Amino acid sequence: MQPKDRIVVALDVETPAQALSLVEQLRGLVGMFKIGKQLFTAAGPDIVRQVVGLGEKVFLDLKFHDIPNTVAAAGVEAARLGVSIFNVHSLGGSAMMRATVDAINDAAEREKFPKPLILAVTILTSHDQASLQEIGLERSIQEQVVHLAQLASASGINGVVASPREILPLRQSIDNPNFVILTPGVRPAGAALNDQKRVMTPAEAVTAGADYLVIGRPITSAENPATAAQKISEEIEQALA
Repeated sequence: MQPKDRIVVALDVETPAQALSLVEQLRGLVGMFKIGKQLFTAAGPDIVRQVVGLGEKVFLDLKFHDIPNTVAAAGVEAARLGVSIFNVHSLGGSAMMRATVDAINDAAEREKFPKPLILAVTILTSHDQASLQEIGLERSIQEQVVHLAQLASASGINGVVASPREILPLRQSIDNPNFVILTPGVRPAGAALNDQKRVMTPAEAVTAGADYLVIGRPITSAENPATAAQKISEEIEQALA
């Protein structure tokens, strides 16, 4: 991948107009756009179709988590929208993840559409050890992330969404060189952390082994989003040189 292809810009905005404006400003400078719960709830699946229709790649970040049949059916609909990546929540368990993988494989073969990457969310980057214990998960964050990633890998999932702090343990514990790690919690040096707790800079994250970096406000709230994206791309290029 080119350095810019590793950048996934989070379109965490209120309206389709705001989202499409950012897409126009950043076309050719980043690899993909993330559409999450806020924008999808405000604009519906049409915003996915519009961004894909512009020739751009979309990561649909809805963290599907439900009974296996429901998540599998939702995953097929996501694939039909033309997304390049969508995610499920690994806490839904192996039966849910396997059902989704099988449903995508069957539908893609039957309907002749390209299969998106399916990633599993491990532990949100807003969690720390105290908040994990609050919900009854007693393992350390690292142990929990690795356990869930191994469960996802065994279920046929293509990779995980995980904090940059867990990249190295994941690379050491997953025996699959094609296992994809997409990481939020990436902040350029000096940027505000906002509600993220386990973070790295773009250079640190790609050096540790991340494939894709989700970056939102440091680009989308910048005075010049295109310039901000270019600087991050240059930082990634220098780190990988």
